[in-house]
Amino acid sequence: MTKTSLLGPWVRRFLLEYLVSERNLARNTQRSYRDTLKLLLPFVGRQTHKQVDQIAVFDVSPDLVRLFLRHLEEGRKCIAATRNQRLAAIRSLSRFVGLYCPEYVEWYGQLRNIPLKRAPRASITYLEKSEMDALLNAPDQSTQQGCRDHTLLLFLYNTGARADEVAQIKIADLLFAHSNRDHSLAQIRGKGNKLRRCPLWPQTVIELSSLIGSRPSTDYAFQNRCGRPITRFGVHTTVERYVRRIGVRYLRLRQSASVLTLFVIQRRPIFSVPAWTLTPSAPGWVTFFSIPRTFMRKSIWK
Repeated sequence: MTKTSLLGPWVRRFLLEYLVSERNLARNTQRSYRDTLKLLLPFVGRQTHKQVDQIAVFDVSPDLVRLFLRHLEEGRKCIAATRNQRLAAIRSLSRFVGLYCPEYVEWYGQLRNIPLKRAPRASITYLEKSEMDALLNAPDQSTQQGCRDHTLLLFLYNTGARADEVAQIKIADLLFAHSNRDHSLAQIRGKGNKLRRCPLWPQTVIELSSLIGSRPSTDYAFQNRCGRPITRFGVHTTVERYVRRIGVRYLRLRQSASVLTLFVIQRRPIFSVPAWTLTPSAPGWVTFFSIPRTFMRKSIWK
């Protein structure tokens, strides 16, 4: 059996060279592809009665891949979106093999023809203004942790950032205005290492300045009680704790991998005003936070 016929060397080049050097994919994407292969290789080995290092490229046949996808849904209880993500990783590996070894082009085409499964999309829900105010007022701001939690909720409300994006915010990413002509901004690093800047409300700037204090710019803006950077799970737990406290009915928490978003709609007419002039207490405005996180203004009449 030649070296090119074994799958192992291709997997190594795919994970360590192709994804990192050639594609420069985000670390979470690299880990996701790696985790797919951690599930796929042992499954193929069991089905073909081979050791993992003896699996050939053609052993990963279209029928075996379909069986693996069925195993994910029925055995591991994965949803259709997870199943499609695993299939995308397998397609990417087969494309890489076919690109550098033409004799596997037909094999790649067969795997590419495996269709993605249609996944249901959850409807976007929202908070009324009174409910959002109740959520922001839930933390006890007389305590240090309550002040941090209130600032965290206000920052999420202001920017629409994902939980993982908020956890990665450093003090150096917060660009505060030094004059009335400037505008305070938050530089957020999203999926695929894409940077975007979001205007900050004056109240958000005040609370962030109080939270940061005199800490160095290399520190993370939001820290836990132990003085360590808060994680995306910590962000989710914080929001969930205050949601249970106030009993909001129409709050949707999206926490998938690194996503937590607050969708807020104020049902009044909106006028064309600069984004940085909008504050939580300003009447007649609407804020949409979606993917990609863009700030939009439009007219909605009650």
